[in-house]
Amino acid sequence: MRWKFPVIPWQRRQRSWLGASLLVFVFLLSVSVVPAYAASNVTNGQVTVNLKQYLSTVSPLAIGANAAVWDGSLLDANVPGLLSQDGIKVMRFPGGSTADTYHWQTNTVEPGDTSAGTDTFDQFMQVVQKTGAVPIITVNYGSGTPAEAAAWVKYANVTKHYNIKYWEIGNEVYGNGSYGADWEYDTHTQIGPATYANNAAQFIQQMKAVDPLIQVGAVLTMPGDWPDGVVAAGDTQDWNHTVLSILGSKVDFAAVHWYTEQQPGTETDAGLLSSISAIPGKVSTLRSLFKEYTGWKAPFEQIMVTEDNSIPYNPGKQTVSLVNALFLAENYLAWLDNGVANVDWWDIHNGIVTWGNNDPSLYGSTQFGDYGLLSVGGSSGSVTEPPAETPFPAYYGLQEVHDALGSGFSSLVGATSNQSLVTVFAVRQLDGSIALLLVNTDPNTSYNISLSVPGYLPFHSATVYTYGETSTSVSVTQEHGAATGSQVLAPYSLTTVVLHPW
Repeated sequence: MRWKFPVIPWQRRQRSWLGASLLVFVFLLSVSVVPAYAASNVTNGQVTVNLKQYLSTVSPLAIGANAAVWDGSLLDANVPGLLSQDGIKVMRFPGGSTADTYHWQTNTVEPGDTSAGTDTFDQFMQVVQKTGAVPIITVNYGSGTPAEAAAWVKYANVTKHYNIKYWEIGNEVYGNGSYGADWEYDTHTQIGPATYANNAAQFIQQMKAVDPLIQVGAVLTMPGDWPDGVVAAGDTQDWNHTVLSILGSKVDFAAVHWYTEQQPGTETDAGLLSSISAIPGKVSTLRSLFKEYTGWKAPFEQIMVTEDNSIPYNPGKQTVSLVNALFLAENYLAWLDNGVANVDWWDIHNGIVTWGNNDPSLYGSTQFGDYGLLSVGGSSGSVTEPPAETPFPAYYGLQEVHDALGSGFSSLVGATSNQSLVTVFAVRQLDGSIALLLVNTDPNTSYNISLSVPGYLPFHSATVYTYGETSTSVSVTQEHGAATGSQVLAPYSLTTVVLHPW
């Protein structure tokens, strides 16, 4: 079965329901912060950082978001500043399933696709440049040709000197009917993973003939999520094994999407916040596939999560709630902890949806959903969004991630919490600062957390970023000279503590 949205161009496109030192002494470092509101329950806890446990290096591509040709708000004057403040360094274009109907030279889409182009490629690049980001371009596999894709590379990198490095071949091509679900536009006479891989090889050859320095990604299924593991009639292996067995070392990165396993109408806040436990296994499986099929390139193959959000279709109130901000922060850091190069939120702007799950059991009183980081100010019946370019909570969740990561090439290191509902991620920033992103996923309890960083040199100050239940933005406080104490985490809150060395 395949769910299809009404004809609304800003809506996320159709998606299957079948379907994140050597010193030996210990400093207890802390800063006191007033919680977002007075909670009736306060529990003590301990967070410990292991500076010797290196996890990964943060790529400059780490924080990204999707842009779309149909985004009527993308060209608003204040958008680049808002995106830059959120730390966005990657912008993906032309936008989900639209990519497989989009013809860049004419800025048009195939007949029957209502997501007509509002923004041209050059206009998109102007926003990219003002933001200080780099683009990932999804070329048209579904209704395009290798020659069309190669012409795009030539225009972008030879004619316009945009020097775009990252290109992916098609969007969710496994949704073209290969496994029954049919939401991805595809005019090829044959479908299936072998057809995609053999055609993708031609795309890669012709695109790299124009610019040998580009990196080209292939569409893979997310391990553990439909249709991973499904072998269609006539095939001998599933999508990932087939595609990689044919493309081998020709591919430079894996383009995968993740919307968790929640289905509309079944969302729970606790379920969403615990879903990131699946992420390490998914990354491990992809790495194993690289090792099996991509030869000498296996250690260098990158994983890019080029679409990511909490629900695969029909977004309800959870998408614009504080809970989605907590999920986003956990989600991004979990992928990055496991060595993923890039995560792109779906999306910068989307639009109001009132027919999603707005059940009272979900956090908040909002009666609409929206995938966007920023509002478009839309209305549906008597329900109206905030004014255009108002950040939704997910925007502030991403801002906390940016605050924790600092500049690119910081290192992610090990950290543990003795409270199951307090998640911690630790970053050794380039200037020697240690950043801790603390996520309190408990809706009822405040935690008085002692921070232990064995082997860390004394610090002279701390910057604390907080976002929680009564926040309208990320608050920033500066603390000096504190050597011991506790960090108070309000219920359902994000707290980033950046400890600065002398």
